Amino acid sequence: MSTSTTKQEPTIIVGFEDATPLLERPEELRAQADRDGYLFFRGLLPAEDVLEVRRQLMGILVKHKMVRTDRDIMEGWVDQENVRDMESWGGTGVTREAYYDLQKLQIFHALPHHPQMLRIYTTLFGRPVLPHPRNIARLMVPCPSNRPTPVHQDFIHIQGTQNVWTAWIPLGDIPRELGGLAVMPGSHRLGVLSVSQAEGAGGLEAILCDVGLPWIEENYRVGDVLTFISTNVHKSLPNQLGDRVRLSVDYRYQPADEDIEEKSLQPHMQVATWDDLYADWPTDELKYYWKKYDLTLSPWNEVIRWQKEKIC
Repeated sequence: MSTSTTKQEPTIIVGFEDATPLLERPEELRAQADRDGYLFFRGLLPAEDVLEVRRQLMGILVKHKMVRTDRDIMEGWVDQENVRDMESWGGTGVTREAYYDLQKLQIFHALPHHPQMLRIYTTLFGRPVLPHPRNIARLMVPCPSNRPTPVHQDFIHIQGTQNVWTAWIPLGDIPRELGGLAVMPGSHRLGVLSVSQAEGAGGLEAILCDVGLPWIEENYRVGDVLTFISTNVHKSLPNQLGDRVRLSVDYRYQPADEDIEEKSLQPHMQVATWDDLYADWPTDELKYYWKKYDLTLSPWNEVIRWQKEKIC
């Protein structure tokens, strides 16, 4: 007689626990971060600050004829005719030309320095914080060349210290149907997982065994902030609407006295040099800000990306 086992699909939970009150209770905040590997803050950022970033990003999509102008551009209705054959560049969701224009926006690089963002990490780390300058945006235009980001951990793409936390910020309301982010609480305790090649941003998918952990999803609202440690397992949900753009940003933070890999100090995807991106900025206060820190650089280790000893 033979027996067989059926893989259990993870439980899906809708709705994060709001950690905002814990910003006044640092020890409890750190305990929750250590337990779950993520923190969620409902409405932490002023809506008007986030929506101004959205407005400027939508302007870029208008320039490149990716969204309709016969409707409110802030709603992000896709110009299906113009994006049908678009080739998304490096998982950014748009063309290289559009992403270059985005990376030149000072407001995009200023948002991670918002006092409310720095408050999270000074409370979490209890020591000086380094915001990474390699800021990432996902302007996920529904088109055949775009795929949801696969299940993954950020560490294999970042390296340096594992104590890097990604802040995922929706630039506007993102209901689950529009394809927000899902995280697996407690998955940071699994260690660095092996990967296989996959479609979507990053190109690598974490190999998950039957770990018995749920997925948590959320109906995000403007001003929300989700943050997680670099070994937390997470993924994006598919855009089931198909006619609207999903806009979000990824900003990263770490204790300033821990190791950082040099590429984290360069523009994302090396789309241009910093001098080029800074050329039209009206002020200088954030230019090369990380040079004021006494940073410890660690070398890139390609082996980390292709561990094979920890498969199921």
